Amino acid sequence: MPIVEITLIEGRSDEAKERLHAKVADAIHEAIDAPKEAIRIIIREVPPLHFSVAGVAKSKK
Repeated sequence: MPIVEITLIEGRSDEAKERLHAKVADAIHEAIDAPKEAIRIIIREVPPLHFSVAGVAKSKK
């Protein structure tokens, strides 16, 4: 049973996250022939203040 965790900065629409779930499941199914019923996908959203690049929080950009 493949389990995929995706971390995103919060703010995307529910529709965008639904598309992400579907496309990631399709990709896993195609790549390793895992049955879609066995694929688990977890999206974790973090506030921009909790994510940084080169020591600068995304909330500062």
